[in-house]
Amino acid sequence: MYVTDLACISPQFTFDNAFFEEKIKVHHGNRYAAIEPEYGQLIPASLLRRMGKAVRMGVGAGLPLIRKSDMDGIILGTANGGLGDCLKFLNQIVDYDEGTLTPTHFVQSTPNAVAGNLALMSKVTGYNTTHVHKGLAFEAALLDAMMVLEEKKLRRVLVGSVEEISDYNHNIDFLNGHFKTEDITSTDLLTADSPGSVNGEGATMFVVESSRSEGTLARIMDVDQINNPKNSDLEEKLDHFLERNGLARHDIDTLMLGISGDNRTDHLYADFRKKFFPDSSSYTYKNMVGDYPTASAFATWMAVKMLSGHPVPSQCIHQNPKVEKANNVLIYNHYKAVQHSFILLTP
Repeated sequence: MYVTDLACISPQFTFDNAFFEEKIKVHHGNRYAAIEPEYGQLIPASLLRRMGKAVRMGVGAGLPLIRKSDMDGIILGTANGGLGDCLKFLNQIVDYDEGTLTPTHFVQSTPNAVAGNLALMSKVTGYNTTHVHKGLAFEAALLDAMMVLEEKKLRRVLVGSVEEISDYNHNIDFLNGHFKTEDITSTDLLTADSPGSVNGEGATMFVVESSRSEGTLARIMDVDQINNPKNSDLEEKLDHFLERNGLARHDIDTLMLGISGDNRTDHLYADFRKKFFPDSSSYTYKNMVGDYPTASAFATWMAVKMLSGHPVPSQCIHQNPKVEKANNVLIYNHYKAVQHSFILLTP
């Protein structure tokens, strides 16, 4: 499927593309909060003040794209989107002793609240679904979009992801050792050599179509995933993935790796690159936006931008940067070393 437009709200200055002009936000600590744009001209104030952060970011990133094109459907992926409002609603039940409750937090609390709000505000009444599959939620949304476009049921779809940092989930993951305990900056994240990563959030949206057009920015060729790979499982999955797309390992000239600064799992990325793609250029992205379930959506956004001619910020260059334009970009990401995914993009 072909990407014709995109938008991103993240912990970096990505909404206005200043990110590619080396305007980099340096974050401190283990929570990278999203830098949100001004929503005033996009979302009415009466609606905006009722929106939770996930809904606000999702509508802020998706609505401008929908207004520029006639959309046939909306497909999103999220792991924790809406959780903040869900917890507010549950706490309200306790505070009011199950009495009369305000409906706002309940309405905004479900994962599909973002897709629902986008549909209501844009009058897109076609196919609408939200995939909630933890670290593979965005990949599931991509797969769904590819299938409905291939079946010719839809011609143009909004596909993307939304994630928010909720205190509840952040604290649980922190106690489980998923985030760093020391005070560290994003500049030093990947060289810290300590356990844990940092938390992130954001909304990334793509307009995808079934056929190439003058406005095509890049092509998402394929997506695949695997859970709990053992021994040679990952290698077999990779070779099958490349073979079904008519490629060999040496055809992959660019890698996007989800290196997160966690010294317990980053060796998986180092081994992957060294074993399968030693001559490919490699880039990182979690030192920019943190490690969260749908971070691969940000990597996809960055890859599309790269393929359409934008220079990647120097802080994202990992090894062997090549001067020539990328042709075959492979995104490899894992979430907590359990859920692994591949996303393949070409110009």
